[in-house]
Amino acid sequence: MGLSLQKGQALSLTKNDGSALTRVRLGLGWDAVTTKRGLFGRKAADVDLDASAIFFGADGQPVDYVWFNQLRSKDGSAQHTGDNLTGDGDGDDEVIRIDLSAVHGAVQQIVFVISSYSRQTFDNVQNAFCRVVDESTAGAPEVARYQLTDSGQHTAMVMAKVSRTGAGWTFTAIGERADGRTVQDLVGPAAAAL
Repeated sequence: MGLSLQKGQALSLTKNDGSALTRVRLGLGWDAVTTKRGLFGRKAADVDLDASAIFFGADGQPVDYVWFNQLRSKDGSAQHTGDNLTGDGDGDDEVIRIDLSAVHGAVQQIVFVISSYSRQTFDNVQNAFCRVVDESTAGAPEVARYQLTDSGQHTAMVMAKVSRTGAGWTFTAIGERADGRTVQDLVGPAAAAL
């Protein structure tokens, strides 16, 4: 297991030998809150969250997006693996893979957001997390994890970002509440986290 980050903490994305990570996977996982349902015990309703990435230039303006309607970045560096409609199962429910060495030079930060297209609120969600996995190393070890503990009536979260720092990248846990259904709705809150 990787380093467990708290809100606002940052970690340089480097390997044990000091070289920069190049291929990473941002995984998002969650579970639906279990509710009591009559004679048949407890049941969890499906919760459909969507992971998205917003690519920002040095001027703080978005230059690209990866989300369920655009699964690949324009420069080909990032790939969304598809939409999970329920949150069922263990591990990552949605994944965005990024080749950091192939990210266009104009991109300075990539902000990861999650939203509920159906406007389900985060008081229906438990055990939400995002994590960074090193896909360039055998066994794909987890580098960092940010466990979300904030529930409430919001429909989106600005989870984390990766930022260019010299020759490498830094991962920062953000965890800010937002409201919105799609990645376009979250450009403002994501930009505020730069």
